[in-house]
Amino acid sequence: MQRSLEQRMATKFCVKLEKSAAETIPMLKKGFGVDCLSDRQIFRWHKAIAEGREDVNDENRVGRPSTSSSDDNVKRVRDLLNTDRRLSVCLISETLDITKTIVHEIVSESLGMRKVCAKLVPKVLTDDQKARRVETCQEVLDAYEVWPKVNSYLK
Repeated sequence: MQRSLEQRMATKFCVKLEKSAAETIPMLKKGFGVDCLSDRQIFRWHKAIAEGREDVNDENRVGRPSTSSSDDNVKRVRDLLNTDRRLSVCLISETLDITKTIVHEIVSESLGMRKVCAKLVPKVLTDDQKARRVETCQEVLDAYEVWPKVNSYLK
């Protein structure tokens, strides 16, 4: 995106220098290499700028913006999963009135979870889970160190 914006600015500069689109293309290709816009895109931007367009940023696109994967929906899915990890994506979708694809995206990407034996579990342990594991391992180690002493008493 940033590289594209830089190239549009360079195209605008070439238009100000009264370079033709045919002269602009080789300069951009030399300057930006493999990351260069296509010839067609350069022609479009050259024409738009030559006709008086000043802004090199993209225009707002028509259509509904993707807001389904908002922070609010991520929180709602997380809260619902914290109550019952065995919920399916379909059931979460129906409960929260969010499409299945968005729920799947939230669960797998935003929350970093995956399905294991009909239960959604985090791919990476939370800090609480890590601390609990350390405590449990320490308890097992302490019990193991005490065992020879207990065993000697039993003999």
